[in-house]
Amino acid sequence: MAKKSKLTQVAVRIGTAVGKADKQAHKFAKAGSLAKKELDDIAKQVDALKRQLQKTTKKLRSALS
Repeated sequence: MAKKSKLTQVAVRIGTAVGKADKQAHKFAKAGSLAKKELDDIAKQVDALKRQLQKTTKKLRSALS
């Protein structure tokens, strides 16, 4: 069996490192998009609570008047 040259060994190490970095980048991108979706959902809930508070405040003011 032929011995691998140093160049081949270095190329394999570089390829492995690039593959691992790419895998991590995909994980971070996926986590970022998931966090963005969750943040959008929370923003919608906050808006709904604001509207509910405005309605309640309006009803309370009219009841106290």
